[in-house]
Amino acid sequence: MKSPKTPIVISWLGLPEEHDYPAAHDYLSLIFENEKIEKLIAGLKNTDITHFKAKDIFRASKLSLLGVSNSHVRKDKKNIEKGTSLSPLLLVRDPWTSTVIIADGYHRLCAVYAYDEDAVIPCKIVG
Repeated sequence: MKSPKTPIVISWLGLPEEHDYPAAHDYLSLIFENEKIEKLIAGLKNTDITHFKAKDIFRASKLSLLGVSNSHVRKDKKNIEKGTSLSPLLLVRDPWTSTVIIADGYHRLCAVYAYDEDAVIPCKIVG
């Protein structure tokens, strides 16, 4: 008889890593002017962690799911399997498009979704 698969436990850091904020800044610079970005980053740094399901973040972002053929998703999946804690996502609400911008953490989200679309993910969100 086949033994049941041990479920993957996804662990998270309590706060985003410091290098996530400059990465979010770089991405947001494609969308917003610098003054707006500075306010968003300051808001992200000062807001509390909240939690959303992976599937709901995808729906709100209107992005496509990247597969494991993506090297960053593959790396994040390996980290999950090793039990390495992941950094929370950085999100921005965009009222103009009625979407959520994943300012940092898109590849982590894709990796987590591959294991469990209902996984609850810690995030910081502003906007």
